[in-house]
Amino acid sequence: MSKVYPDAYAALAGILKDGMTIMSGGFGLCGIPEVLILALRDSGVKNLTVISNNAGVDGISLSLLLETRQIKKMISSYVGENKLFAQQYLAGELELEFTPQGTMSERIRAGGAGIPAFFTKTGVGTIIAEGKDVREFDGAQYVMERALLADISLVHAWKGDTEGNLVYRKTARNFNPMMATAGKITIAQVEHLVEPGQIDPDHIITPGIYVQRIVHVKDAIKHIEHRTTRPRVA
Repeated sequence: MSKVYPDAYAALAGILKDGMTIMSGGFGLCGIPEVLILALRDSGVKNLTVISNNAGVDGISLSLLLETRQIKKMISSYVGENKLFAQQYLAGELELEFTPQGTMSERIRAGGAGIPAFFTKTGVGTIIAEGKDVREFDGAQYVMERALLADISLVHAWKGDTEGNLVYRKTARNFNPMMATAGKITIAQVEHLVEPGQIDPDHIITPGIYVQRIVHVKDAIKHIEHRTTRPRVA
């Protein structure tokens, strides 16, 4: 059965329901599965728990789902670039589980690796550790963090083949590889779709066994959060 779907709406069809947990790759606006996020918004599914480093910026990426009130809870490490995210959280309209960025990455990786929990020094003695199991190992305190899993993982890749083998490009790699392993169903939007055997095996970052559905997104829009330029030399 082909893993390739004609568009993002078809790739999401039949698997969405209210109350799901969704992982969404990207860091800021880099490497975000934007086409899949738009289709998720248009589906109208609600009461979502979304695991993502942040929620994009106002008007772009996951912020679109905040606008439509489809997200009930965010599990994130960063809020600062999104005014709507901060407003909804401070108003008590959005649940937020703050997670240190490295811990969040490891929680996702652990979920994909079948590791239910792990201990880390990060967060010991802070509100991050409140209500969690804290133990001593070799004279130091460690807090237990639970792994993260999702019903659906949405990821963006630079190149993929029709079997789902994925290659990420530079910083757009970010959280995408870990999230691809931690979803019950992983859907990848890829910029360049090729046939099996056309990717050097040594270049494959996510093996196709983790990917169930693929959408070819040509000429993907790549937003810039903060455009900076240097004065032109006369």
